[in-house]
Amino acid sequence: MNAAERHVPVMLERVVALLAPALAHPGAVLVDATLGLGGHSEAFLRTFPDARLIGFDRDPEALRLAGDRLAPYEERITLVHAVYDQLPRALADLGVPAIDGILFDLGVSSMQLDEADRGFAYAQDAPLDMRMDSTGPITAADIVNTYSAADLSRILFQYGEEKFARRIADRIVRERETEPFTTSARLSELVRNAIPQAARRTGGHPAKRTFQALRIEVNGELEALRSALPAALAALALHGRIVVMSYQSLEDRITKQTFAAATKSDVPDDLPVIPAGHEPYLKLLTRGAERPTEEEVAANPRAASARVRAAERIREKGLVA
Repeated sequence: MNAAERHVPVMLERVVALLAPALAHPGAVLVDATLGLGGHSEAFLRTFPDARLIGFDRDPEALRLAGDRLAPYEERITLVHAVYDQLPRALADLGVPAIDGILFDLGVSSMQLDEADRGFAYAQDAPLDMRMDSTGPITAADIVNTYSAADLSRILFQYGEEKFARRIADRIVRERETEPFTTSARLSELVRNAIPQAARRTGGHPAKRTFQALRIEVNGELEALRSALPAALAALALHGRIVVMSYQSLEDRITKQTFAAATKSDVPDDLPVIPAGHEPYLKLLTRGAERPTEEEVAANPRAASARVRAAERIREKGLVA
């Protein structure tokens, strides 16, 4: 299948509507920080014929497939093999002083989930890899087979919000002494057996949280996001817009906190008047996190956990304190 057949963009109409006011003028620059298979970007390029796209992805195969999908617009696109926290350097290298819109569609992509040999899916047996960039230095197997019980417990608890993190970590360390872990099926089975039977009845697949935690650790996802979001806000032109789509609470919490900090003045609360140049430089465009409709979830189950937050820059970049 080609990219269009393999990927159904989540909340596409809403994402386009949120970014549209910033992209309607000639020469507008949109950054897709997580290009994936290019579904969102294709819609933007089709809707805004005078806009330019800069697409980032850490996955070389995703860039190749998205490049094929977006070939009809090749004169207006630039694809960058990089993680989104490298945005400032990439924009400087491209001579782009400011951008009009940016989209983050976080988490693992449809392509990565569907390719069993990438090791992202706990319900399929595959090598324990989980690298979004196949050239990356560390795999999930490296973590499972070398981290101490304390470190494994920490990442399972922090990144997977796993209540039974210590039980799982201790069992991993014990079992790997007999034979190193190489496949997702063996790890998934261990996690299932480590969790009390009563706790397996709710919350989906028992290994879901463990696999999420390992994936985040392998790819440094949360550290990259904490760095990338402030950089993205700094890169926005006046009236530029940002949309962040997350699929789990840790990503959404970072987004919420970053946006909240930028929508507050940097002067003491008891000042009767906010001095010029110290007003908030960001305005929220969504009330809380927006969710997909029931109809969309029925048509595309992978949209079920999506949360969308959006904001607009309302003060000139040079005046930010």
